[in-house]
Amino acid sequence: MPSIPIVDEPALRSVITPAVAVAAIRSAFRADGEGRAHVPPVINLDIRGARGEFHIKTAHVEGVPHIAVKIASGFYDNPSKGLPSGSGLMALFDAATGLPAALLLDNGYLTDIRTGAAGAVAADVLARREIRTVGVIGSGLQARYQIQCLRVVREFTRIVAWSPTRTRLAAYCAEVANAGYEAIAAGSVEEVCAAADILITATPAREPLVRAGWLRRGMHVTALGSDSPGKRELEPGCLRRADLVVVDRHSQCRSFGELAQAPDVAPHAQLGEIVAGRTHGRTSDDEITIADLTGVGFQDTAIASEALTLCTTTRH
Repeated sequence: MPSIPIVDEPALRSVITPAVAVAAIRSAFRADGEGRAHVPPVINLDIRGARGEFHIKTAHVEGVPHIAVKIASGFYDNPSKGLPSGSGLMALFDAATGLPAALLLDNGYLTDIRTGAAGAVAADVLARREIRTVGVIGSGLQARYQIQCLRVVREFTRIVAWSPTRTRLAAYCAEVANAGYEAIAAGSVEEVCAAADILITATPAREPLVRAGWLRRGMHVTALGSDSPGKRELEPGCLRRADLVVVDRHSQCRSFGELAQAPDVAPHAQLGEIVAGRTHGRTSDDEITIADLTGVGFQDTAIASEALTLCTTTRH
């Protein structure tokens, strides 16, 4: 068997922009809503001694020429060591033969941007059309990728952010301001909630940060930090108060998403069902909506296959 191509992070970054990622992930959710995505359970490995974790995800999406097996890590003390908190790689296989097709040494980039794109797809069907302020809880990679992808589907002018690490919050706000937004470093999570039209929670918290009483009519919440057992960012009452709770995958969110903390809450739909037109998203400007996103293997297959296709096309 001939050797397979190895694609490095710079090549992947050159072809997978936020706009490309949002389009690919929207198509992946549509496929899921149409019943064309086949997803096994996630493997979660907790490395408590190092405050780290590994996630292994895969999926077959009918109509996508490849299948990805993704290994992603998150080690949350790494920034203090001058290292990124997230890393990983993806192995791609031909969906028709099962033979290896490529190894993508993305260092977690494809996971990061597909997560940002999923947030944008959720906001596109669940947030009000007219917004001004985006609230961000966290100051890490997803605080950045969620904003980069959200601006593909919404226009906004102001970002209000909070992080428990004040130096990282200051750096994040400076970066956001340099991108042309009004940036405000909030003193509390409640202050962010009071200002946000769209609230993004992107932390590895294990205790609730957002209280139900802080949610406002018309607000949309994208909660993505609860992606493995034990994590939680929203008080369970938030889900009970929302008019619409949408999940990326029922089984995952029941096991380790925000939904795991509120077993009495019945989600309105999976996000793919809305994208595929099988049910509705937001129907009025005063609804409170929440997207519980845990990250699904079909997103990895979709973004990795698109990346390899574009890299191959670019080379030729």
